[in-house]
Amino acid sequence: MDTKLFDQLPLFEALTQEHRDALAQHFVLRRCPKNTIVIYEGDDTNSLYIILEGKVKVYLDDESGKEVVLNTQGAGEYFGEVSLLDEGPRSASVITTEECQFAVLMKKDFVDCLTKNPQMAFKIIQGLTQRLRALSENIRSLALMDVYGRVARLLLELAEEQGERQVIPEKLTHNDIAARVGASPKMVGRIMQELKKGGYIRKADGQLIIERSLPSAW
Repeated sequence: MDTKLFDQLPLFEALTQEHRDALAQHFVLRRCPKNTIVIYEGDDTNSLYIILEGKVKVYLDDESGKEVVLNTQGAGEYFGEVSLLDEGPRSASVITTEECQFAVLMKKDFVDCLTKNPQMAFKIIQGLTQRLRALSENIRSLALMDVYGRVARLLLELAEEQGERQVIPEKLTHNDIAARVGASPKMVGRIMQELKKGGYIRKADGQLIIERSLPSAW
């Protein structure tokens, strides 16, 4: 792998050029089309995945097949580190939502790099802490907010400032939103329709645009 890619990855920013050169030899590049399951929950695989291109969805399935989305990730982010640290099975499934290219590092090389570079271990801890905080917020949302509150919170989290407006670049179906907020697609569809009627949101060029501040309650 070209060591220039490390410049785009905060996880490796503290490594010396010598360590980058050595580590790059152990990465394997892997390209996957859209809708490829990269990791299955419960697998005993032992590799770290770094996203170079594309996006993935991290999710859980319950016994009835209902899907709960935990997170979405894009270029520069990584997944799979938890099972490498605690030697347990994969804690969630990961599927590509776009065509992706990954840099894959096996456990032995990953642990060796951590041992030689404590700064990288600190980055891993920071990443896990951020995910724990996000998970705590999701639990709080599910416990304390009604469905509308959870939908509004998700839309605002995904929105990006583009000039004077907020745009959600990710293409979301009602099923996608429902899986992330723990609600039925029918209920989500009703809320989205009411927001459109009220002039709060609209669709343009396949993107969802937030026209004005969403109401605090519905």
